[in-house]
Amino acid sequence: MRYIGFMKPNTSIKTIQRQSLREQVYQQLKTAIIRLELSPGKRVRDQDLAEEFNVSRTPVREALRRLEDEGLVEASPGSFTRIAEIDLEEVKQATVVVASLHALATKLANVNLNEDDIETLELINLQLQRKLEKRDVIGAVECDDRFHEVFLKKSNNQEIVKALEPVEPKIRRLEFAKFNSVEGINSVSDHQDIIKACQKGNSHLVSDLVEKNWLSLFELLAQ
Repeated sequence: MRYIGFMKPNTSIKTIQRQSLREQVYQQLKTAIIRLELSPGKRVRDQDLAEEFNVSRTPVREALRRLEDEGLVEASPGSFTRIAEIDLEEVKQATVVVASLHALATKLANVNLNEDDIETLELINLQLQRKLEKRDVIGAVECDDRFHEVFLKKSNNQEIVKALEPVEPKIRRLEFAKFNSVEGINSVSDHQDIIKACQKGNSHLVSDLVEKNWLSLFELLAQ
């Protein structure tokens, strides 16, 4: 397969299978943007991307429009399409929304948590610690997502999940951009406090700790 100028082997953009083309193109492009494989400010052409995916230009154009609506792509009709720059103020606003939604999900979920869920949280947090020690940004972010997904699933509220989908990637891009230069990431200790509060059944404390966890992440990354 031919790799265009900004692409490298083993990136998130790969030849697409015929099933669910629109969604696959969208998800792979979104992942490539979040992980900075498509860097902020980089100009992209739907024709080049279509060749890379081995699809027609239609699903690529639809994916780019969706990503533009989510603020990850900027476009000027007839002129250019490029990956949006990371805007700290925009990320800050997104973090406030994400923190509030995760706090609500955690509060709703706390009454539904069982011993297996607590064990799952402890295991994921241990895996997170190992990923952080190895400076594995992709693995660490995936572990953090899995930790909070436990609460999202137990909240039994899909509207929260839907509301998070377009805003969380803005935070993740900053996380990928700053990870290697950030020292003292305290997610593991924050998660330990959250787990202890869950064991005590204190839903309000758990909610407050989750919100604090997300807000402190932005403060750390924005330094």
